Amino acid sequence: MNAGSPQDPDGMSGKDAGDQSRTTLIERSIPLTDNRIQSRDLFVSSREITISHGEETYRLRLTSQNKLILTK
Repeated sequence: MNAGSPQDPDGMSGKDAGDQSRTTLIERSIPLTDNRIQSRDLFVSSREITISHGEETYRLRLTSQNKLILTK
């Protein structure tokens, strides 16, 4: 990992700056009715979502048999 400097605090200047992955933030609304979310609203564009809970990351997957699997 690159060490930063006062002029380049994240260490991203120079020829390696383009090598870092970038996260794209996409905003969308998911309706909540009576404290319930429909799974079809979660799995709009993929069959897996990532859930951050505190310091942990979980994967929620939709199976081919239309079941849900939550893994750590």
